[in-house]
Amino acid sequence: MNLPNRITVLRLFLTVVIILLLVIPFDFFGFNFPKYEINGIIVELNYLIAGVIFIVASLTDFLDGYLARKYNLVTDTGKMLDAIADKVLVSPVLILLACNGYIPVFIPVIYITRDIVVDAIKMQAASKGKVQAAIKSGKWKTASMMVGITLVFFYNMPFEFINIRVDLFLLYFACIMSIVSAVEYYVLNKKLLFEKIEIL
Repeated sequence: MNLPNRITVLRLFLTVVIILLLVIPFDFFGFNFPKYEINGIIVELNYLIAGVIFIVASLTDFLDGYLARKYNLVTDTGKMLDAIADKVLVSPVLILLACNGYIPVFIPVIYITRDIVVDAIKMQAASKGKVQAAIKSGKWKTASMMVGITLVFFYNMPFEFINIRVDLFLLYFACIMSIVSAVEYYVLNKKLLFEKIEIL
């Protein structure tokens, strides 16, 4: 396994740690993460730790791709692992943040539904010999979602001190870009999706 693939696997491991920090009922085992009050905002240490890990995991998403391209280490296994790691990093985190009341439920619903639709379009296009490259709206979606989630982990600080919900604004923007990019993928591949199959 080459270095970029190992970094991708590391991202998967970090994602598991984040999920455990958000899911495990530590108080049931007699342990409670400390809570702190910062200018009237109650913050939980496990969310701050999860936020730091999320930042590191997000940076590995850039790093593995950069190294793979620079040193010509791009492999089919690496592409598969990277796609899985990206979805495993974001989707469960969005679901858990929604379940715990930190973000509206419609955010993970839109994001995950979009991914399912776009993946289906890409697979259909690939089956007919077309590799669909990433589009700008999709990149905007990913960037705004990553930064938005990071701010949620850090309780929207420092913007919370001036009552500006930058975290939710970015997540809403990511949802809009999710829909826009899904429509763009559909338009770009519409002919292939409805192309008649010739029967020999």
